[in-house]
Parts: sequence; structure tokens; C-alpha cells
Amino acid sequence: MYLAEVSQILIRNVNYEIPSTKKQIQKLEQIQADFEKREADHKKSENAARSEFNSLCKQLGIPGKQIKQELSEKVKELPEIYEKIAKKIKSLEKVVEFYCGFVNYTLGRQYDDGCVPMIRYIVDKGNTTTYEWIYGEAPLSVNEPPLNISLDNDDLEKKKVEDIDNVGIDFGEIDINGGINFGAVNLEAGGEIDWGDGNVEEAVLGDIDYNISLEESGIVVEAAGHEGGIATGIEAYTVLDNPSTRNDFINQLFELEAFLKLRLYEFKGDDSVNFLSFSQLQDSSCIVQNSTLENSQNMLDNVQVVLSEILDTKVQHLHNIKHSARYVDVLTSSLKQKLSLVDKMIALQKSVREKREKCAQEVTTVRPLLQFLIQRTKGLQVEIEKDISKKYKNRVVHLTGGINML
Repeated sequence: MYLAEVSQILIRNVNYEIPSTKKQIQKLEQIQADFEKREADHKKSENAARSEFNSLCKQLGIPGKQIKQELSEKVKELPEIYEKIAKKIKSLEKVVEFYCGFVNYTLGRQYDDGCVPMIRYIVDKGNTTTYEWIYGEAPLSVNEPPLNISLDNDDLEKKKVEDIDNVGIDFGEIDINGGINFGAVNLEAGGEIDWGDGNVEEAVLGDIDYNISLEESGIVVEAAGHEGGIATGIEAYTVLDNPSTRNDFINQLFELEAFLKLRLYEFKGDDSVNFLSFSQLQDSSCIVQNSTLENSQNMLDNVQVVLSEILDTKVQHLHNIKHSARYVDVLTSSLKQKLSLVDKMIALQKSVREKREKCAQEVTTVRPLLQFLIQRTKGLQVEIEKDISKKYKNRVVHLTGGINML
């Protein structure tokens, strides 16, 4: 009976307990490896979201803490940016002259609507208000529409705290021990109130002189029409800020760019074709006749510099922020979503890390149990071999099979 029971325990350990424990350890190690991979993936997603957030904030030039408030402050830089662009547009004067001369010669007459009128206007007048562009005269005052950005509750609370921290009350130097000096007041002395000269009857009514000129009276009468008017609404925006005129300006820049690229292609083409083409321009204006590959390339470079400035990512963001409350909400939501994704990935990493550490602890707990089972099973093997050997006159007995593979 003893050998039968021990043999049964030995067989159960070899066939079930030890393989099951090994599989359990392998499964835990596999789960641990999966958790490590998931943690690395979450870390990668966190870094990607944080990088996108930082990149967009860098484009906008904001720290990204109070997004809407920072955007509303950043929009105030647009006039300065447009002023710098307007100065660079001055370099397009020769380009406009060259293009207009070419168009007029091609048509054989003066182009009625004018070539690239918006660029020509900014070259001549600068980045004026749309009012001046429409009516040809500067307004007396400009009432630009207010910025339509509604701050979030978090931004408002932070702004209130900052305002409270920045405001202080200066009471000056107060002498607490000093008294109030009412002066020498004699309440018992009688006095009279001097009402001035109350003899109204002595006033003599004179005739009214109606022959007084407006200049002598000091009254200023504003002129009729748009002269001295007030620029309001979209007319108060500058031509580079007004979405409509801004689009016209950009389209005309692309028009100049396409024209100059075509001219450069002709310059670099077949010499015989160029000779025929340029011989046909002998009656054109001097700037068209004197055009060369070098100055055409320089003009193209100037156009592309202005294009890169006006189409800069930051400038486009700020322009859309100023003129679209919806764009502000979408942009803010996008930034906050990236921050939320970063926080979510950090939380997932923490959760996965805890599970991975738990698996590692279980492996640490189960592995000694496996070693104990193996040692115990080998001990049973030795005991069984000895007992069987005694029964057969101490003949050498060896148990073979799966037990030797442990």
C-alpha cells in the first residue's frame, strides 16, 4: 500500500502538478511581457500627444496653460505682423510694374480693371483700413469689432486670481493718533448768505444778432458723404486683416508667382524660341524689354518671401482665431484633447505597471513552489527505488520516464 500511494503521488506530480505549475509561470511571464509592451505603447502615445501639443503651442507662441486667454492676448500681435509684411510688399513694386506692362502690351491697350489692384494699393498706400480702400479716404476714427472669444470657467477663475494678486490698495501714510481739524467755527455768530447781485430787473434785453458766421461762432459742421466718416464693422479691419481683401491679396500673389515662373521657363527654354518671343516685345515698355533671367528670378524670390510670410502657419492661426469664434473653440478643444490624452496615457501606464508588478510578484511566489515540487518528486523517486531494491535483494533499480526530464 505504501508503494502504491507514493507511486500515485509521484505520477500525479510528474504528469499534472509540475507541468501545471510550469505553465502557470510561463503564462504569468507572458502576461508580464504583454504588460511591458502595452506600457511602452502607452508611453509612446503619451510622447506623441505631448509632442503634438508642444508643437502646436510653439506654432501659436503660447505656453498652453490658459489656452483661450493666451490666444486672445496673442491676437494682439497681428497688427505688428501685418505691418512687417506690408513693408516687404514694397519690394514688389517692380514686379507689379513688370506684370502690368506685359499684360497691357499683350492686350494692346490699358487693362481696364487694373492688374493686381490689391498689391498695387498696398505698395502705394500700405496696410490701410478697408474703409480707405473702398472710399479712397482715411476715416476720422476706427471702431474695430471686439474680439469674440469667450473664456472658459477655468481661464476666468485664473484670470480673477491674477487680477486680485496684482491689485493693491495704497493708503499712504496715515496718522492714527492725529485728530480731525474742523477749523475755527463759531456756531453762535450770525451771518448772511451772499447771493450775488439779485437785481434782475436791471438787466436790459438787447436785440439778437443773427448775422454771425459759422467760423466766428466756433461751430464745426462735418462734411457730408464719407469724408470724415467712422470705419466700423469689416471696414475697420486693415486690408491684410479683412478676410475678403486678404484672400484677394493672396490670390494676386499666386498670380504674380505663376507669371514669373512662366517667364523663367521661357528664359531657360530653347534660344531660338526665346529670340522669337523677345523680338515680339520690342514695342513693349522698357521694364519688359530689359527683363533678364536674373532680375526675373529676384522678383520671383520677393513674391515667394511675401507669400511665405502671409501664409505662415502662426499668422493663419491668429487670423482664423480673430475672425472665427468657432475656430477658437475647435483649436482649444484640440489642444485640451491632446492634454487629456497625455493624462489618460499616464494613468494607463500606471495601471499596467501595477499589473505587471503584480504578475512579477506571483512569478516570484510560484517559482519556489515549482522547485519544491521537483525536489519532493525526486525524493519520492529515490525512496521508491530503494524500497523496490530491498524487495529484490538490493538489486539496482532505476525509475525511467518523464521524471528524469524534470
